[in-house]
Amino acid sequence: MDREDWNRRYEGRELLWTAEANRFVVAEISGLQPGVALDLGCGEGRNAVWLAEQGWLVTAVDFSHVALDKARRLADQRGVTVEWVQADLLEFEPGAGAFDLVLVAYVQLPTVERRRVLGRATAALASGGTLLVVGHDLTNLTEGHGGPQDPSVLYTPEDIVAELGSLQVVRAERVRRPVTTEAGEVEAIDTLVRAVRP
Repeated sequence: MDREDWNRRYEGRELLWTAEANRFVVAEISGLQPGVALDLGCGEGRNAVWLAEQGWLVTAVDFSHVALDKARRLADQRGVTVEWVQADLLEFEPGAGAFDLVLVAYVQLPTVERRRVLGRATAALASGGTLLVVGHDLTNLTEGHGGPQDPSVLYTPEDIVAELGSLQVVRAERVRRPVTTEAGEVEAIDTLVRAVRP
């Protein structure tokens, strides 16, 4: 989907997703000392706002101006400050070694583009910094619920680990996320990779 497709998806008064931070982001980040964070593909800002509430200085990037407008409103409602940047992740170049945390949550891109974004994400990490990647796993197509149905934008923990260069992998696995539907509760399968720059 391109920028205009996402702008159309985000239109409307209600949030497309939720105002609450992703469960895996909360679980993996809660124990870290707050510092300077970068949220790539922030969408409507739920994770960026939560990070700011925890004391992080957050820069959040997305190419949808509609999503960023919603993100700004959410931050205002919660009384936090986030630096919102409208940019395409394929063109955005964060400062090298500038961030204690880089979050890449549900950014579903074809392999070559994903590698470019992850390369810049890893280069942006300061010494001791953490990279957290969470997204729809390839097995979600056949064993899980929802998410993109195009296998070219899905990945596995092994795919992400192979793209992290010299980072030290702390956790790399498939995780299951409950999803409530009209037919009852089902599960989605995500990839979760957490790594640090030594």
